[in-house]
Amino acid sequence: MKVSFHGHSIVKVQTEDKTILFDPFITGNELTDLKVEEEKPDVIIVTHGHGDHLGDTIELAKKNNSLVIGNAELASYLGFHGINAHGMSIGGAYQFDFGKVKLTQAFHGTGLVTDNNEIIYLGMPAGVLLTTGGKTIYHAGDTGLFSDMKLIGDRHSIDLAFIPIGDNFTMGPEDAAYAVQLLGAKQVVPIHYNTFPQIKQDHNKFVEMVEGDNVKVLEAGGVIEL
Repeated sequence: MKVSFHGHSIVKVQTEDKTILFDPFITGNELTDLKVEEEKPDVIIVTHGHGDHLGDTIELAKKNNSLVIGNAELASYLGFHGINAHGMSIGGAYQFDFGKVKLTQAFHGTGLVTDNNEIIYLGMPAGVLLTTGGKTIYHAGDTGLFSDMKLIGDRHSIDLAFIPIGDNFTMGPEDAAYAVQLLGAKQVVPIHYNTFPQIKQDHNKFVEMVEGDNVKVLEAGGVIEL
């Protein structure tokens, strides 16, 4: 199984027969190596309804008849656009043909701003535990530090975790380094940094603050094999 990072919070998981894409913010993302017209995801998992995570989900899902997984309100919104969406809620898990998905809590906001300057609420933000091929991947989504990350790590043997370090909107490097301790993941990749001026970070500082050698910094297109 190949797991790759593609800038901001985009993660791609390629199993033997499925391509699973997290938070496909491609258009307008200067840090990604992906092109919308080239991507053919079977499954799209969206952590929350902000534009830099929902991204190109609708276009990709319509073009590829992808299954989209997200919180219940976000799934309903996507359903209004003709998308095949599966809604879930925090703490709930579901066994799909490609693996098991469980939503965890994440402390953040959510919603889209319309052309009429109105905000469409799109449900609670989430982290995601994906278990497939005997491995568990944790995508924390956008979140601040919370003590129940230890509970997540205690309850699930995490092989690979994607953790935001950008600060301002999410955890910064200091809190993210502490989150690594709580989660106890075998490997950790920093995400959600350097995309915008507000989240510019030196990933080396994060690496230095983490005890152990389980952090792997990936450039866009970088791959980890599980």
